[in-house]
Amino acid sequence: MEDTWFYLPEDKAMRLVPVQHKGDNGWEPFETDVFEIDYPVTGARSYFAGGAGLSSTAWDYAIFLQMFLNQGEYNGTRLLSRTTVETMMANQIGDLWAGGPKHYGIAFSVVNPDGIAFGGEGGLGTFDWGGYFNTQYFADPGEQLIGILMKQTQGTASDQTGWKFRQMTFAAIDD
Repeated sequence: MEDTWFYLPEDKAMRLVPVQHKGDNGWEPFETDVFEIDYPVTGARSYFAGGAGLSSTAWDYAIFLQMFLNQGEYNGTRLLSRTTVETMMANQIGDLWAGGPKHYGIAFSVVNPDGIAFGGEGGLGTFDWGGYFNTQYFADPGEQLIGILMKQTQGTASDQTGWKFRQMTFAAIDD
């Protein structure tokens, strides 16, 4: 992953897509007083949280997900043990949300047998998560399939692109 950063190098800063939200006149720049919206470019460069702050490309993220599909290996290099990946994908919350289409591992939600019956989620073991500005991804180990949507949007409760993209992707599988 050569294009993933907590804080973007100066020569890559212009590639950061501005965060947008749906306003009265269409898409408009998103602003907040809670944090510096352009922190990957203008931030203090002192806060490093993997769950809140990495900027990446679809290509780099696909590499990351492929490593998990390969049980911890990418391009001939073992980065995580197979047992570490299995532990990360295992149900870490027990029966807390029993009966739902997914369980929650260490880093992902994972489609369980109820999710297969639910439909449109992918095959057994498909894992997914998303980012604060509506980046969404999933990876299906059985199909060896990765789906990535990289959006820079906020306040999009009516945005249906994520689940529609996922359902259309799985519906397009033609054996």
